[in-house]
Amino acid sequence: MSDNILEMNHITKEFSGVKALDDVNLKVKRGEIHALCGENGAGKSTLMNVLSGVYTYGSYSGDIVYNGEVCKFHSIKESEAKGIVIIHQELALSPNLSVAENVFLGNEQTTVKGVIDWTETRKRAQEMLQRVGLGDEDVNVPISTLGVGKQQLIEIAKAMAKKVELLILDEPTAALNDEESKQLLEIMLELKKQGITCIIISHKLNEISYVSDSITVIRDGHTIETLEKGKDDFSEDRIIKGMVGRELTNRYPEREGVKIGDTIFELQNWNVYHPDDANRQMIKDVNLQVRAGEVVGLAGLMGAGRTELAMSVFGRSYGQKISGTVKINGKEVHLKSVKDAIDNKLAYVSEDRKTYGLVLIDDIKRNMTMAALRNFFSKKGVVNGNDEIVSAEEYKKRINIKANSIEQVVGSLSGGNQQKVVLAKWMLTQPDVLILDEPTRGIDVGAKYEIYCVINELAKAGKAVIVISSEMQEIIGTCDRVYVINEGAIAGELTKEEVSQERIMQCIMAHNRKGE
Repeated sequence: MSDNILEMNHITKEFSGVKALDDVNLKVKRGEIHALCGENGAGKSTLMNVLSGVYTYGSYSGDIVYNGEVCKFHSIKESEAKGIVIIHQELALSPNLSVAENVFLGNEQTTVKGVIDWTETRKRAQEMLQRVGLGDEDVNVPISTLGVGKQQLIEIAKAMAKKVELLILDEPTAALNDEESKQLLEIMLELKKQGITCIIISHKLNEISYVSDSITVIRDGHTIETLEKGKDDFSEDRIIKGMVGRELTNRYPEREGVKIGDTIFELQNWNVYHPDDANRQMIKDVNLQVRAGEVVGLAGLMGAGRTELAMSVFGRSYGQKISGTVKINGKEVHLKSVKDAIDNKLAYVSEDRKTYGLVLIDDIKRNMTMAALRNFFSKKGVVNGNDEIVSAEEYKKRINIKANSIEQVVGSLSGGNQQKVVLAKWMLTQPDVLILDEPTRGIDVGAKYEIYCVINELAKAGKAVIVISSEMQEIIGTCDRVYVINEGAIAGELTKEEVSQERIMQCIMAHNRKGE
């Protein structure tokens, strides 16, 4: 038998006459961890959807050779029967069902008479959890009570229960913190020891370099090259060169010619309590200010309260018993709703673009203009459709959204292009203050660079920009000043010259000691 468990030969896939994949070739060795890299929209997920039967045989051209046999999958069920299981970026778990029920969802353990055998289900679920390092978890609790990191591992346990031979993970660590990501990567290395072959799609190049045996780079629907560990250069810079077709010498563009002006945004003695528990204080006496042309970072560990702070300010979208003062352009404002926030020129790009940022079934134009519709695109309640088209076309070009037209459905775009649509949506409200919460989560280095350029453009225009990011390097590379947040309070303030990963962690540790 060949060393290759999988060969995909000359795969071509079109959507509405546009080639998403053009003569793509991929070879995966048995028992290896093989990474797929490329910019958003390069065709990585499309290729894996072809392999797993999401895009059925006949909707593409080319051959899939798996375990030496040419396969023609007409459904996901058929590919799973051969041992190919895909875990998508959006987890396919049912929040109200128990852990055990989710592990065997669609793969129920039944008796001879077709009745579910709950004793066997719980026993085997516990065995599967053991294999992914969750042996101590209670299989009877609802899955919604667990964090995203554990849910991601339960998706892998669910795949193991289907007797997986080839496991495909699409952006498995996009929503995880560093600790959870490391745990998941270690589980992948453990699966490799058990003889399971893995294909991983990820934008986190440090993770790919650590865990992969081979890396295939896809650019604009074409396979560019395959790099092998121990033989080729596996550095992040080398992978980036393959992905974007050029050296990316500076991942954070220089911000030149920006004049920092007067204070535009100010928060004084800001306190917020948990929406479901009036005694639990989430934000404690926060004071901060941002000047015109300044990019200020909010750094901190997961759960520090950065998103809660941003949402509580943005029209009280989070929390109760909120107190304190918000000043915009030196004037105190009362932002009791999202409408008030927009009217007072405050915008918030949420960390969860699919839930809070976009209407996925609507087109690019409508998504871009919806927040600005009342103030900029309508008169006496009548919408000016021509103005909408002109502005949407302008912003599509300005921030380089890769799409066929502004009529394209947003849900069909890649993650990076969806993120750009959310940015355009809030830029069209012409805000003075813009809060960007995890603006580059789950997107590639090329798209990240373009978003950093947009941040620079906003600063040049004299806007006050706040960036929240879990990537400390991103905070250091993009911000003029940084507030460190820990347990809902300001733990420190650092200038551009002072900021480093060590200093941020020192602020957090010092604040923890003070709390003790």
